[in-house]
Amino acid sequence: MATKNIKPRVRVPKKLTKGQLFEVKTLVSHRMETGLRKDKETGATIPRDIIRSLNVTYNGRNVLYSVWHTAMSANPYTSFYVRAEDSGTMAFTWTDSANQTYTKEVAINVTG
Repeated sequence: MATKNIKPRVRVPKKLTKGQLFEVKTLVSHRMETGLRKDKETGATIPRDIIRSLNVTYNGRNVLYSVWHTAMSANPYTSFYVRAEDSGTMAFTWTDSANQTYTKEVAINVTG
């Protein structure tokens, strides 16, 4: 886990039935510095610091891999749909420009 104050948040339904399509929502607190701005006091360029990718697995199977670029907003929000197959773990990994990773795991509870 990185030393920055990055707070990934994930929201999934508490209960699902087998075969149900459900929405996954994520929000990660990150400044997403482009590397194009200058410090107003010193005039020095502020180094680039963006989240480059988001990888999501569901019970070890890759369900989403997204590559992000400079134009992404600060505190990026992501929403996507997955079909509920089995109970287990959904793991999220965000990777930034410095190859630091931020992770979050949530339990998926499937009945039926």
